[in-house]
Amino acid sequence: MAPRLFVRRRDGRIEVRLNEAGRDVVRVAFRRVVAAENDLDDEWSTTLNGPIDPSRDQDDPLLTLARQHDMSSNAELALVTVDEPFLNDGEAWAWLSTLQVALRATASAHGLIDESRMEEADDAVRGEIQVLQSLLFALADVV
Repeated sequence: MAPRLFVRRRDGRIEVRLNEAGRDVVRVAFRRVVAAENDLDDEWSTTLNGPIDPSRDQDDPLLTLARQHDMSSNAELALVTVDEPFLNDGEAWAWLSTLQVALRATASAHGLIDESRMEEADDAVRGEIQVLQSLLFALADVV
């Protein structure tokens, strides 16, 4: 049985059991999301700032702005709490949503739109995607 990376404590907090290498992975992902929010030339920028459903809010700047504000707040909170031993529910949600954004941006930046393209990706990219997915699943189990 694999060790649990996140554990819900009796007091409601979520214990983060990542070693330093694990924290480095999430730290890099959180920093990349925050950086891409502020740099329109970043390869993740179009993924982060594009509409989630282009048919629904592509031309609605208020919805786009609200989504960017939520994403920015979550990514910044996740980055601030990256070294904390425990997370509350809001902080855990910020981690979860920021990791989801990082996973989506990583896959999009490498053109991984389906399983066959994932199989063709190099080992480093495939490994990065799998690590992000594992972290997401582990955190989702306790949130």
